[in-house]
Amino acid sequence: MTDHDILSDAEREALLQVMHAPQLPPQRVLIVDDDQDARELLSEIFAINGIHCLTAASGSAAFDLLQDNRSIGLMITDLRMADDGLDLIRKVRSSERAALPIIIVSGNAQVRDAIDAMHLSVVDFLLKPINAEHLLKLARRELGMIA
Repeated sequence: MTDHDILSDAEREALLQVMHAPQLPPQRVLIVDDDQDARELLSEIFAINGIHCLTAASGSAAFDLLQDNRSIGLMITDLRMADDGLDLIRKVRSSERAALPIIIVSGNAQVRDAIDAMHLSVVDFLLKPINAEHLLKLARRELGMIA
């Protein structure tokens, strides 16, 4: 029995189109931090583990990248920057990218910051120094790389 016995010509053509459709680009992580060393370190950790990254040094640069790059599937942002991290999250939540998963990584945060962040539906709020394995696990889960 061949597929000619089961599928019509139109069904075979549709199946071939699906099989030859271009693959979607890998989802990327957007890392937002005004500290260049922190941005580069996180980017290297993700790159070593096969996760593509974009970086931004400010909230405004990050928001522009989000508008221009549909492949960004997760944002990791610092809280304390010239452009406040919470303001960036509020802006994202009121945009067409409102459902974007966001993780906060901060070296200096108050309890009030954590409460405000949770009200903005962030995935997690991590304090520096971070546990890289935990962050990678969170990122993989949010990007759909693990169940």
